[in-house]
Amino acid sequence: MTSTADAPRPPGRPRSVRADEAIIEATLDLLAEGSTIEAISVEAIAARAGVGKATIYRRWAGKDALLHDALRTLKGEPPRPSGRSVREDLIALVGAVGQNIDPRAAKIMPCLVPNVKRNAEHYALYQSIVEPRRAVMREVLRRGIRDGELRPDLDIEVTLALITGPLLIQRMLNWNPDLDETTLPVRVVDQVLAGIQAR
Repeated sequence: MTSTADAPRPPGRPRSVRADEAIIEATLDLLAEGSTIEAISVEAIAARAGVGKATIYRRWAGKDALLHDALRTLKGEPPRPSGRSVREDLIALVGAVGQNIDPRAAKIMPCLVPNVKRNAEHYALYQSIVEPRRAVMREVLRRGIRDGELRPDLDIEVTLALITGPLLIQRMLNWNPDLDETTLPVRVVDQVLAGIQAR
């Protein structure tokens, strides 16, 4: 059976990668300029990107699907653990928390928080972006348990919160200006490891 992806395209103009990029960029620009998730519209995105609404709907089922792809692009891919040690992998992963490859993220991500709390669909959107990062970190912790580096009774979900929470609050809110962000990942991981390493 031929999959949809493998099926030959019907006659017509081929999908333009340039149009895809323009639509994503337009979405991120509007969000960075202050448009809320509720207020941003497909019409506004199309106008900024210089395409028709039909071009967007041929690529995405709706606004939420487009927002998901745009925000995923904004965040980039999580680091891949090296597998050499739990400590090394956690420092790399925690160091990426709150860090973004796109400078617009500093304006966009904090503005998403109220929407995530108020709207179930936006919460699901947020989780779809965050969960793959948690999954990578979760596997590092499980590997540490299997290899005897970490306690066998470790509460993995609480540990995830312990090691990611400080970086999130510091990078989003600058909660404590006396903390050095460059050394914070190492300090947080070492403090948490002191309590969860196998004895």
